[in-house]
Amino acid sequence: MADFQKIRARAAKRKGGEAALQSLLGPMPDNKAVAKIGDDRILSTMAERIFAAGFVWRVIEQKWPGFEEAFLGFEPKRLLFQPDDFWHELASDKRIVRNPQKIRSVRDNAAFVERVSKEHGGFGKFLAAWPADDQVGLTAWLGKHGSRLGGNTGQYFLRWLEWDTFIVSTDMAAALRDAGIDIAENPTSKRDLDKIQAQINQWSAETGLPRRHISRILSMSIGENHSPEALREYMSE
Repeated sequence: MADFQKIRARAAKRKGGEAALQSLLGPMPDNKAVAKIGDDRILSTMAERIFAAGFVWRVIEQKWPGFEEAFLGFEPKRLLFQPDDFWHELASDKRIVRNPQKIRSVRDNAAFVERVSKEHGGFGKFLAAWPADDQVGLTAWLGKHGSRLGGNTGQYFLRWLEWDTFIVSTDMAAALRDAGIDIAENPTSKRDLDKIQAQINQWSAETGLPRRHISRILSMSIGENHSPEALREYMSE
């Protein structure tokens, strides 16, 4: 198994030094702080990541004020009181991306968020209480019980909430294979994801780094070497 410090050194060299690498890692995630996030922001983040999936993120970001208006500030209770006509009309609303399946997911996830919130005193509190070393279990649960939250969408949803999340990107998976982890090129099976979780947990314990930073270091250590400026622009989207 490759020494993570060697992986980090390779990433730093590719990005122009340790200081440059450090500047690309982003803030320290705080799972406990997620407990304070209101249900409307939880649902808004879910919807944003779902609409961004397979689409140009910048376009979704630019249109997001219109989404907030169209979906009534993403207040789950308020949305669940809306009649069918409200949802049908959204399919022709120019303020949003008019994808019927994704629009329907907002309705379904409003009920999902409301149900979990009632059980746990807030959806954010539920997420904050989930063990940080079991992201794979959490994303599997989101994919099973939520709407369109499977795969990387669930990972990005947690990342955008500042939950300590690794993202299984193509480069991240390639770096893990290069380090000696026996996983598929596109690791989506429970077997492969469990292996990824175990290795990242080990490196987190050894280095004291959050899983988010380990994930980014892995991604920046291999593959096409994007400039720090390009990466900052991507991460700001």
